[in-house]
Amino acid sequence: MKKIITYGTFDLIHHGHINILKRAKALGDYLIVGLSSDEFNAIKGKAAYHSYEERKLILEAIKYVDEVIPEQNWGQKVNDIKTHDVKIFVMGSDWEGKFDELIEHCEVVYLPRTEGISTTKIKTDLHNKE
Repeated sequence: MKKIITYGTFDLIHHGHINILKRAKALGDYLIVGLSSDEFNAIKGKAAYHSYEERKLILEAIKYVDEVIPEQNWGQKVNDIKTHDVKIFVMGSDWEGKFDELIEHCEVVYLPRTEGISTTKIKTDLHNKE
């Protein structure tokens, strides 16, 4: 079985999220999503609208996602890759080059983002409508 892993906050799920999950899953047989915990988001200075448990529930309902694990810190990726026998690490192209050190543990793929959509854009658009 060829396992894939990706990471993110996955707040305010939109078609860009679905596209990247679909393309990641197409690279193998089993997709694991490392979902940023609420505590890790706080460390990163990110505020998610939905709690970790709510975001996890939504991700688990997406047909491309086979497993959701908590992302607690930046340094856990190598351990996750080894523990879950991951063959491919996937991130959006806006992270290009930032995870190249993982190449010694698995293949690293940066997928293009869906043009014109992001959680930040959604939040900005909603704020501007007020």
